[in-house]
Amino acid sequence: LMHRNRPRRVPVPAPDIAAALAAARPVAVHERVPEAPSEEDRAARVAQLAQVLRQLMAEPDAAFRQPAVLYQDFLVRLKIARLGAPPDLVAFRRMLALARAGVDEAALATDPQWPDVAAQSAALPEDTQGVYLLLAGAALSARPCPSDEAIARAYGSRSPGRARRLLEWLEGQGAIVCRTDALGRRIVALTGSGRETAPGDPAAAA
Repeated sequence: LMHRNRPRRVPVPAPDIAAALAAARPVAVHERVPEAPSEEDRAARVAQLAQVLRQLMAEPDAAFRQPAVLYQDFLVRLKIARLGAPPDLVAFRRMLALARAGVDEAALATDPQWPDVAAQSAALPEDTQGVYLLLAGAALSARPCPSDEAIARAYGSRSPGRARRLLEWLEGQGAIVCRTDALGRRIVALTGSGRETAPGDPAAAA
């Protein structure tokens, strides 16, 4: 009788090893934040990207190819050179405008008028920014006004007539003022700053 009243033993479940290990694993209090690149690192990367773009633009007819086509070629070259994440298409178009204009942004950045020039360029349609930067670079450096051929090339065109129409359009937008000297040479002034190019022959070679 006493044997029948003995309490029954309840089986104890086997320990969950995975749960125990997870509970014992320390919780990271602070995640490691990647260090921001230094000014030197950023400058070096900009120089590397510019070098790749210069090599690309040195190819025959590169100045006249569509930006989207050039961008694909640029991405391939960056991958080959292992230069990390590429700039997006918007940033590339900005780089392309500077390259087509032959403008050394780092050199001009020391000029107190450069921020205004950069802001005016950004306010213009993308396909005209290279032309404006070409003219602005000449004005800030007091170089002769670019020829029709040079202006057309900065636009990605071979047409001198289109270059002249672009100048008229930029003047109509209030970005520049064009005039000629007694010898018929063209001078372009930047509105706002009053900085202007030296006289240049519109018919000169690029």
